Amino acid sequence: MFKTAPHLFKYPKHWASCFEPAPFLPMSRQEMDELGWDSCDIILVSGDAYVDHPSFGMAVTGRLLEAQGYRVGIIAQPDWRSTTDFEALGQPNLFFGVTAGNMDSMINRYTADLKVRNDDAYTPNNEGGKRPDRAVLVYSQCCRQAFPDTPIVLGGIEASLRRIAQYDYWSNKVRHSVLYDSNADILLYGNAERALVEVAFQLANGRSVGELTMIRGTTVIRKAVPTGWTEVDSSRIDWPQDLSEHPEFYVSNPYEQREALTTAGESGQSACQSGTADAEVAEQPVRIIPMPIQRRYDSDPETTCIRLPSFEKVRNDPALYAHASRVLHVEANPHNAHALVQKHGTREVWVNPPPIPLTTEEIDGVFDLPYARVPHPSYQGKPIPAYDMIKTSINIMRGCFGGCTFCSITEHEGRIIQSRSHESILREVEDIKDKVPGFSGALSDLGGPTANMYTLKCKDDDIQANCRRLSCVYPTICKNLQTSHKQTTELYRKVRRVDGIHTVAVASGLRYDLAVEDPEYVKELVTHHVGGYLKIAPEHTEDRPLKMMMKPGMGTYDRFKQMFDQFSRQAGKKQYLIPYFIAAHPGCEDEDMVNLALWLKRQNMKVDQVQTFYPSPMSLATAMYYSGKNPLKKVSYKGGRISIVRKIEQRQLQKALLRYHDKQGWQMIREALNRLGMAHLIGHGEQHLVPPEDTGSDRRYRAPAKARHRNSVSKPVRKLKKNKSQHRHKPK
Repeated sequence: MFKTAPHLFKYPKHWASCFEPAPFLPMSRQEMDELGWDSCDIILVSGDAYVDHPSFGMAVTGRLLEAQGYRVGIIAQPDWRSTTDFEALGQPNLFFGVTAGNMDSMINRYTADLKVRNDDAYTPNNEGGKRPDRAVLVYSQCCRQAFPDTPIVLGGIEASLRRIAQYDYWSNKVRHSVLYDSNADILLYGNAERALVEVAFQLANGRSVGELTMIRGTTVIRKAVPTGWTEVDSSRIDWPQDLSEHPEFYVSNPYEQREALTTAGESGQSACQSGTADAEVAEQPVRIIPMPIQRRYDSDPETTCIRLPSFEKVRNDPALYAHASRVLHVEANPHNAHALVQKHGTREVWVNPPPIPLTTEEIDGVFDLPYARVPHPSYQGKPIPAYDMIKTSINIMRGCFGGCTFCSITEHEGRIIQSRSHESILREVEDIKDKVPGFSGALSDLGGPTANMYTLKCKDDDIQANCRRLSCVYPTICKNLQTSHKQTTELYRKVRRVDGIHTVAVASGLRYDLAVEDPEYVKELVTHHVGGYLKIAPEHTEDRPLKMMMKPGMGTYDRFKQMFDQFSRQAGKKQYLIPYFIAAHPGCEDEDMVNLALWLKRQNMKVDQVQTFYPSPMSLATAMYYSGKNPLKKVSYKGGRISIVRKIEQRQLQKALLRYHDKQGWQMIREALNRLGMAHLIGHGEQHLVPPEDTGSDRRYRAPAKARHRNSVSKPVRKLKKNKSQHRHKPK
């Protein structure tokens, strides 16, 4: 059933709504005094510098709570070595909100090769080391130490992607849910506006945080599954059924099995009665459906939960970890997802179903809040690179239905696209003109997680409410997906017509397999919104790794490139595609990287912006990396192994193959080609990948002139800054 939720901005306002909106949310007692506040209702603690801009989660959270009538203070990048900074604004009346910031603190601090970064784009002067590792845990513990009785609410991407037991790349082990380890009271996952407003409202009206157990988009710790609930036991592998068996991925109950009945199923016994469940489950005062289900059970989906393998099991059994990841992703549609439960020791981590996506009116309201659009004055004009990157950009939508297995956007923001209205976006254009210092009329981006998914959605609400497809565009574009880019094309035209705007770039990720379905959109984009270079991400050329990524084949890339070149010529412009590729992704073998390198050489592409696969928490590709199994299909103990690149030397080799033109990797590539029986690719010809060792390797190798053509990206290009953000400007 298609579900709705209370309107985000129609909750009764807190009494402090009598105060005017603050120019900046206060970061000191002096600022509180100037606002006439004796205390804060809510204090937000963040690993980022405070930038009052809608691209920064702290600002969105604070301004939204302010709009509900709460007095909100900010503690940005506190010194975690003592509680002094955490006590600076006093004790909040309702709760502490704790986040690591816009980025996961571990990804912010370490490269994919586990080297320490010396910079931090979310800190003044790009200074590194201003936030602790695992910032959510550290900040939460500091808040608890400073004010033991104050509720602590976790949020942001670091907490969101750690809501259940998750593989931790940095320690190479499975860790508890971050809520379990943090000693916090409740965790909000995703873009958590609905849960945030509900939690604040309930606490302000006298309920204790321990009573807030059933709010969508939250994770809590419970002693047991509630009495009267039905528990589906999915704590073993080969379960649920393989979604790939259903061409439309349109499954009303993936846990229902159609095999012959077993003794337990025929008799209707529970798991504990038939002796198949753990003793800990048998003690639960709930109705337990055994695994596998042999028939349809009459159970209310609103009071049915899915039991994941326990922390102890997934920690010790990688196959069970892959299975748990599979179940989590099956239960991602807010219209049909069940609650999930996972035992950690003697306690249960309870994950409520995802929040209902915001309506256009609601997301407009979030972006229309009175942001100052600049960093807090206390930074005295010190540059904050992340702000400089996005200060003239506009986020037009949220979410991504691409389902790329290596990406965290879907797990955090969801698959359902939430789009702003044209009117709200045009108001933000005017806001930028009025508030951004030195604005010259150039908008740096009109996009979001995926620029051209704006307003795209399922054609039918009932189909969407029942769908469990992991991607709307893989292996093919779903026949129920609306692919017209008309609304996006019209938006581009409206923004270009705004007085004072002379340039509108689209720098966010572009899903080119969708774009080719609407040539008018591609023409509009190429003619008016590409500043010479357009970033896209085929990620690979070979079928084996592409299947593990859930990415389209190169045929779609070729179609898009043909259209891109055609419309660039018609516009009289010399423009080039800048492709992004990934090395060392699960399922990618050295031979695949050699073939990719040969493709790049044939295209005379010398890419510098490459990435090595980074196992971020909760992604399907991370489950592959840890387990060696493919969670896109039924997970079994026998067979189904996929190749995993774990050794640093092999990871470096695959990255070197992406940069075949860089002499620093030539010796490594030569050794690999000899080992793979591909020594014929060493030489001077167009068919060769690298030169022999005795041909002056101190000089940079150049492809023969004949191989160069006018579509090459080897012509001088401006150096593009690497963007570490997990949400914005990631090519698709």
